[in-house]
Amino acid sequence: MTMTGPVVPGEGARAALRPLDGGMRISGGFWGALQQLNRSVTIPHGIGMLEDSGSLRNLRIAAGQCTGEYALPLFRDSDVYKVAEAIAWERWRGPEPAFERFLAETVALLRAAQRDDGYLNSHTEVVLQGRRFGDPAMGHELYCAGHLLQAAVADLRSGGSPAGQDGAGQPALAQVAGRYADLIETQLDGELAGFVPGHPEIEMALVEFGRVTGRPGLVKAAAQLIGRRGSGSLRWQSFSPVYFSDDIPFEQADRIRGHAVRALYLLAGAADVYAETGAPGLLRASLAQWDDMIAAKTYLTGGVGSRHKDESFGEAFELPPDRAYCETCAAIGSVMWNWRLLMITGEARFADLIERTLLNAVLPGLGRDGRSFFYVNPLHARAVTGRQPWYRCACCPPNIMRLLASLDHYVATATPDGVQVHQFASGRLRADLPSAGTLAAELETGLPAEGWLRVLVTEAPEGPAGLALRMPSWASDVMIILNGRRCQLDPHGDGYLRLTRNWSAGDELTAEFAMPVRAVRADPRLDAVRGCVAFERGPLVYCVESPDLPGHARLDDLAITPDGAGQAGRAARLAAADIAGHRVTALTLPGVLRPEPDGRSGGAWPYRPARPDGHPEGHPDGQARALELRAIPYYAWANRGPAQMRVWLPDDSRR
Repeated sequence: MTMTGPVVPGEGARAALRPLDGGMRISGGFWGALQQLNRSVTIPHGIGMLEDSGSLRNLRIAAGQCTGEYALPLFRDSDVYKVAEAIAWERWRGPEPAFERFLAETVALLRAAQRDDGYLNSHTEVVLQGRRFGDPAMGHELYCAGHLLQAAVADLRSGGSPAGQDGAGQPALAQVAGRYADLIETQLDGELAGFVPGHPEIEMALVEFGRVTGRPGLVKAAAQLIGRRGSGSLRWQSFSPVYFSDDIPFEQADRIRGHAVRALYLLAGAADVYAETGAPGLLRASLAQWDDMIAAKTYLTGGVGSRHKDESFGEAFELPPDRAYCETCAAIGSVMWNWRLLMITGEARFADLIERTLLNAVLPGLGRDGRSFFYVNPLHARAVTGRQPWYRCACCPPNIMRLLASLDHYVATATPDGVQVHQFASGRLRADLPSAGTLAAELETGLPAEGWLRVLVTEAPEGPAGLALRMPSWASDVMIILNGRRCQLDPHGDGYLRLTRNWSAGDELTAEFAMPVRAVRADPRLDAVRGCVAFERGPLVYCVESPDLPGHARLDDLAITPDGAGQAGRAARLAAADIAGHRVTALTLPGVLRPEPDGRSGGAWPYRPARPDGHPEGHPDGQARALELRAIPYYAWANRGPAQMRVWLPDDSRR
């Protein structure tokens, strides 16, 4: 089967890069193990939770198949669609009869619940008694419709469910989605006149469903919905138009703001519309908001959304580690948006952010058991914090499922004369290059723990072809070895190491990236972590977790010694560690323990005059003792039970 993925620009799209025509299949290695966990544990768990939580029952009530109380929140239909999408992408790794049965049963249920004109929403049918499109701000009708369309895209691009074919050969899920898309397109100036979706999602879904079904009218519909923004019509309780990105027209926006997931989904949709239409204002506004997000509104992990109130972006440099919201869905939205910008521009900065976000902002949302999750991902957990098996608002777990199932799509791209590798994963790559022929290769990597990537050519094109490897921003140096001989490749201005040659089957290229431990300080304007230091190695952010503390030490009493903060590469040592059966590379860092004296808790006033040396009066110098701190990859925390944790550690010289 030719593999395509969630985003495939049209033939005339404005895109510097395109998805691989032949495909990329991850197999083995770090990401392969996670995909297998997703397939064998997480998706089956999700299917069970759709039943237990009432999401499937809601649709059965809407279809007249049962009675009962409707299970809120009102967008539970979308959880069903995301799990269906994950199942469809899983076909790339081979058939799974249980998945196909679930998908066939679900599609039959959707057909039974769908209105004659194509409308489909269980909350409208059951709770609102059929009154539709009456709450643009919070009704989530087109949000759910968008996830239905994306599930249908996955079903179409993965071959379609054999159990769901109609007489004309079209998969039944695409039929259901297509009828709803018809309704939206035809009613934009009718029943949906002036309608602005409070939660974006439908925009990118309309574009992609239009691409896969050959319906350019759906791209125009998406463009029309984006063009309606800025009227200030979206308000709900304390939420102003800013929360909904409805305060100014999209093309005039130069800063990212409002609800993080909404903003990022809207930006992804705008990137899709730009790729198909070339409307320059869409790209200009998208890049301006990207610059704003990177410069002052992104956490070290790549997570975004600093405010629990409104689940939103804060002001510039408002990035408190202990109050970080960093919703898992927002991280996934960032990956989706950056992938689109990468294809449009071909610039490595977007691939760099995808890597950081995947490993340090998406992956922490999934427990190593495959059935426990984080909705929120702070960088400092003061209270003992644990994962949850599901959430009442369950948007994040099935979002993780569909992203992991489709992750192969995000590894590499092609141009007419070559292949570009953006993310480092083990697997098999195949690209059909118009100018040269087929280039196929096996990829193997030790990342994210070990800094090497090996490319073994298994099928060579007839003419010269290019191979480009992203030069990671975290790598201090790289050594390239081709067929056993070192060669010099310098990164181009776009951030890629490029080699064009006549390849032969059996050619082997290896990139060895230097991965020293890095001590990181924040911009002084980021007040919340001033005087603190964090540690990274390769693409991973590290944290200290309470299970690794000695004796009765508290996280609040720990600091990094000046040597540890200033020369982390020399002071830190590497050691293998086991976290819930998962092997990680831990860091041993030089630290100091300064326990507060007795009596400083239990209602004691926490503010004291400063001494000349800068420490507060009563600072327990005599009790300070050196100790070794163990830091683990941030994504692995809270897998040994509920715990406390922090990424940013005080520098003892500035304490």
